[in-house]
Amino acid sequence: MPNIKSAKKRVKTTAVRTARNKSANSALKTAIKKANIAVDTAAANKDELITAAIKKVDQAAAKGLLHKNNAARKKSALAKKLG
Repeated sequence: MPNIKSAKKRVKTTAVRTARNKSANSALKTAIKKANIAVDTAAANKDELITAAIKKVDQAAAKGLLHKNNAARKKSALAKKLG
């Protein structure tokens, strides 16, 4: 544990950000998995799930969780499965 006040604050801040990022990444992965399963099983709501997954990818890229090229690649793969 750090002794300097600012370093103690950084530890707390980092913990909060890590938890937030982990939650967002988990939600992103879940949305992508649901979309992929829907495509594989030819579910009736696959269009909605793919759209939701693409939205999650955009949000993750906007927050800096994904690099823009990584986000573009994921969106392209989802769009390819849609069409």
